Amino acid sequence: MFGLTGFTFINFSLIDIIDIVLVALLMYRMYHLVKGTVAVNIFIGILFVYLLWLVVKYMEMRLFGSILEKFIDVGFIALIVVFQPEIRRFLLLIGTANFKGVAKGIFDFKWQAQRSFELDIPSIIKACKNMADSKTGAIIVITKNAELKFYANTGEPLDANVSVKLIESIFYKNSPLHDGAIVISGNSIKAARCVLPVTENSEFPADLGMRHRAAVGITENSDAIAIVVSEQTGEIAVSKDGELIERLTAEKLREYLEKEFS
Repeated sequence: MFGLTGFTFINFSLIDIIDIVLVALLMYRMYHLVKGTVAVNIFIGILFVYLLWLVVKYMEMRLFGSILEKFIDVGFIALIVVFQPEIRRFLLLIGTANFKGVAKGIFDFKWQAQRSFELDIPSIIKACKNMADSKTGAIIVITKNAELKFYANTGEPLDANVSVKLIESIFYKNSPLHDGAIVISGNSIKAARCVLPVTENSEFPADLGMRHRAAVGITENSDAIAIVVSEQTGEIAVSKDGELIERLTAEKLREYLEKEFS
């Protein structure tokens, strides 16, 4: 004999709707901030653990629930430790922008259109080959999913199309922009003289300079590709996911970039 079960509908007030919208906005902006970096995997992992804890709590699994609850209790501290670079960038973004800029960044939900333009790989290859022949030091960062706006903002904004002469002129030794990296997004040089994080890997070769350390450092923290031209040897190297490939010819570099950005 089955009895009738009463259903209680949840009543939503205007405050509840605003609360849900604000949380959704916060989650969206947090994901957008870490998208394309190694932190996105940690973010998804923490979200999964939280959802698992809700399921376990609902099913009243006391032992498993108590273990997850301890993890949740220290979760806030763990978030601060794990996402320290991202939190720092977020606070710097708020501190250096006006209210209008912050509001636009929070409420702008326009999806990024599929890139209808291709990276000018031949121009990058030719510029790197010319700089290698003249032993002109250079570091070129090419973005993928993450736009690296924080690092681009540390340099001088350009927003100019990729070209051989422009790249060579930026890294010319007497140029005021040569000391630092250029950040390329799509087929546009967003900024020059950018400051990049350096790797803290204790096994990094001691004979390599700061450009190589910065190339590995930026690829450890994002999905970008970094190209380095050595000022001492004129050799070309490329870095991805914190790994450095040295002594590349122009042809090998072309094959590598075409594989990554085809």
